[in-house]
Amino acid sequence: MRAGPTCPRCGLDGILDIQYDYAAIRRVLTARVLARRADSSHWRYRELLPIRDGIGLPSLVVGGTPLSAAPALARHIGVRQLYLKDEGRNATASLKDRASAVGVVKAREQRKKTIACASTGNAASSCAGMAAAMGMRSVIFVPERAPEPKITQLLIFGATVLRVRGSYEDAFQLCQQACERWGWYSRNSGLNPYLVEGKKTGGLEIGEQLGWKAPDWVAVSVVDGCTVAGVWKGFWELQQLGLTDRVPRMLGVQAEGAAPIKACFDSGEPLQPVEPRSIADSIAVGVPRNWRKAVAAIRKSQGAMVTVTDDAILDAMRYTGRLAGVFAEPAAAAAMAGLERAAHAKIVGRGASVVVLITGNGLKDVKSGAAAVGRPFEVDPNGDGLEEILEQSGALA
Repeated sequence: MRAGPTCPRCGLDGILDIQYDYAAIRRVLTARVLARRADSSHWRYRELLPIRDGIGLPSLVVGGTPLSAAPALARHIGVRQLYLKDEGRNATASLKDRASAVGVVKAREQRKKTIACASTGNAASSCAGMAAAMGMRSVIFVPERAPEPKITQLLIFGATVLRVRGSYEDAFQLCQQACERWGWYSRNSGLNPYLVEGKKTGGLEIGEQLGWKAPDWVAVSVVDGCTVAGVWKGFWELQQLGLTDRVPRMLGVQAEGAAPIKACFDSGEPLQPVEPRSIADSIAVGVPRNWRKAVAAIRKSQGAMVTVTDDAILDAMRYTGRLAGVFAEPAAAAAMAGLERAAHAKIVGRGASVVVLITGNGLKDVKSGAAAVGRPFEVDPNGDGLEEILEQSGALA
């Protein structure tokens, strides 16, 4: 665990992987042991997390998010069984809390007082929130296009927020330079191998919540590759421990305007940077650094990758809310849109059981939500025209 974050031969494309003694863990971490643990957070899997005994943990609760059946959505998509893993229920309303919680603990282990990251929003807000809960300082670099609600969340958590006049890649490079100059702990998932370990707990939880029966598919929106690689690793570890008998197939989804990992998956060639363009800011990254792990995870699971348009993402925001009562931000809705496309293309069969990872809450990007659903009806206090409006909306059907 004391090695550098990347392989000296592969360079920045070769982010290292944390390995464990699974034979030893298998003897102590069993289904019976887990059933007796009262802690429902992701720390319940502490034997599979790279943290030392005795190190303080953030006071914010991370993990234990609901896995809810969505039968109406399943019928709409055309699959037998569909579950939503709502990561918007985490402390700062996104899956990134799983990674940031591990990140701040590792920073504390190294006696760092400041943690920093570059992000379009969710990783930043989770980093700032977890740092605040640990009594640490956070410095956050965001690109110009980061949504205002996410910026506000950062400021509420007391972060020093630096809006970089440029792209995410510009913010990333400036953040790394600052970490090297001032000795800050870097929470950037494109380089920090410990963050995958936090994200894999999403896979561990799904396996446990389904009674140790892996679904046929798990649909995940793909940014730098850390999330899809982490969820796959979680299921792979359950298999190594004998808790499940198989690993689900991973469906990786990228926006059409920001799909460099999909290009690698299709061609087998190294990553080619792109200029990202998508309404889904959280997955609009042109130089993803964990692309090798993402491609490997999807291939090992015999999975697939698809891309979706911004219009399909907005549509998925609408029907996910209407049919399941879950408000997904654009990046999260991309996974649902990807599942719909994969089902129509018969990549995912009608008899499949599927989990869709809802990676972030839609309240983080209300502007996109408004673009998806439009404006409310206007009505006078005396009710003139109310019946016509209700008939027009279908409310009286």
